[in-house]
Amino acid sequence: MTLAEIGHHLLFALSVASMSVGLVFVLAGAIGVIRLPDFYTRMHAAGVTDTLGAELIIMGLIFQAGDWQTVAKLALVALLLFLTSPTATHAVANAAHRAGHKPDLAHFKPKHPRELGQQEGQA
Repeated sequence: MTLAEIGHHLLFALSVASMSVGLVFVLAGAIGVIRLPDFYTRMHAAGVTDTLGAELIIMGLIFQAGDWQTVAKLALVALLLFLTSPTATHAVANAAHRAGHKPDLAHFKPKHPRELGQQEGQA
């Protein structure tokens, strides 16, 4: 086996690994959107995991690219995605906040200190 063949196998392995990890992140984001209770937590799950997952998938495609033009185009797509995806997520969450959409804190609301003191006094 020549050094060039080893390099091709190594690039293929890196490509498969990168795309597989990206797929796991995208699936985790999709599951988060389905399972999380609140609009803001769903936005966080979708925004963070989809950006990272898409970047990893594009990196895997860059490893598979044959020429520099394809690499440059994929790198440009990755850069634009890296800049626009978090910005769009922030814009949608900010619009929901300005429209008066309140977070669902029923699952995560801590007890007030007075309530904790009353429970200690009763014990």
